[in-house]
Amino acid sequence: MQSIVIYFSRAGYNYVDGEIKDLKIGNTEIIAKEIAKLTNSDIFKIEPMVEYSNDYSECIDEAKKDQRVGARPELKEFPNDLDQYDVIYLGYPNYWGTMPMVMFTFLENANLENKIIKPFCSNEGSGLGRSEEDIKKLCPKSKVEKGLSIHGAKIKEAELKKWI
Repeated sequence: MQSIVIYFSRAGYNYVDGEIKDLKIGNTEIIAKEIAKLTNSDIFKIEPMVEYSNDYSECIDEAKKDQRVGARPELKEFPNDLDQYDVIYLGYPNYWGTMPMVMFTFLENANLENKIIKPFCSNEGSGLGRSEEDIKKLCPKSKVEKGLSIHGAKIKEAELKKWI
């Protein structure tokens, strides 16, 4: 089975273990790269045309506003030819109880029919929220498997391998 890891991650100032820290690489990106390595998958980073603020407080305000208005932020690009993949590892941070709206943009525009989607979510204790349900609504002709919630970037390789 061919697989790809598709993820959104945000570096910069983030809430980590109870304090704001400047991350050179976002937590979801660290996890995505580990999954790609363990599964020998291709990898693709989703990037919005307009980046979220580097400032944590401004970013969460932007994310909350995007969600409130049902925004679909434009993406810089989409992955090429997803037809060749059977499994999509889909990664994102938890933004206000679900995925960032850039993930909605991606899922609404990608043909993932008959694909297996394996969601993974970095968070600071809020888990997957309603993201699995949102993915199922956006991809009704895909098989959405049980997602993996990861606190920050604290991945335990054994747990990751079991989920994979």
